[in-house]
This record gives sequence, C-alpha cells and structure tokens, in this order.
Amino acid sequence: MNSRPKYNTKQKDTLLKYLETKHGVHVTAGDVWQYFKEQGDPIGQATIYRRLEDLVDEGVVNKYVIDGSSSACFEYVGKSSHDEKEVCYHCKCEKCGKLIHLHCDEIKMIQEHLFKEHGFTMDPVRTVFYGICEECGQERT
Repeated sequence: MNSRPKYNTKQKDTLLKYLETKHGVHVTAGDVWQYFKEQGDPIGQATIYRRLEDLVDEGVVNKYVIDGSSSACFEYVGKSSHDEKEVCYHCKCEKCGKLIHLHCDEIKMIQEHLFKEHGFTMDPVRTVFYGICEECGQERT
C-alpha cells in the first residue's frame, strides 16, 4: 500500500474532469498526456501517471494491464463502481490493438458454467478475448 499522502491538486482535478468526459472509454497515460498537450495545458507524463494511480487507489478509475506488450489502460468508473461490482470483460484486436469493453450476460453465463461445472473461477479483470475488431474485419472484405 502506498503511504504517500493524497492531495487534491489542480492537476488532479483537471485530470478527473477530463476522465469524466471519457466514462466507459479506455485511455492510456499517453492518451491523456497527448490530450493536455494539444489543449495547451501540458502536464508531465510522470505526473499524469501518478495522478491516475491515485485515482485507481481511490476506486474512481480502473486500471487494466492486458498484456506485456501494451500500455496499461485506465477507465473512469466513478465513485459508485465498488458498490455495484459490475463485471467487465475485454476483447483485444490483434490487428490494431483496440480494447473493447464487454458487459454481456452470455459471458456471465460462461463464467457461472465454468465455476459450477469445472470449479474454475474466471477473473473478469484479467480475462481478454483476442481476435479482430469490426473495423479491421471490414478492411479484409
């Protein structure tokens, strides 16, 4: 556990306001840095990463590390996410790297089947389905 004191700084507030506009969307620290750079409000990459980690610790942002070759993704979920315990899975496009958020009852049924029939508990945060996204699939046709 990090013993660093948590401060509400102007940069953290600015970052939080930006993330609120991206609710349900995955962003990387690099995406956030690029956005603020383009807005003429540059925030250092290390500062962005620290503030994102603070928001993860507070439960306002989820962090996803999909594999060793991709940047960590962050998703604004708001303060209520820990109470709701919403299950989320991911699909990753093997062509463009796009990460897609899944909230499907059918996958929840697979999770329940795996537990009931095989005694296996699937971790939704770490479960990733690999394939080709719709846009990349259309390029092949």
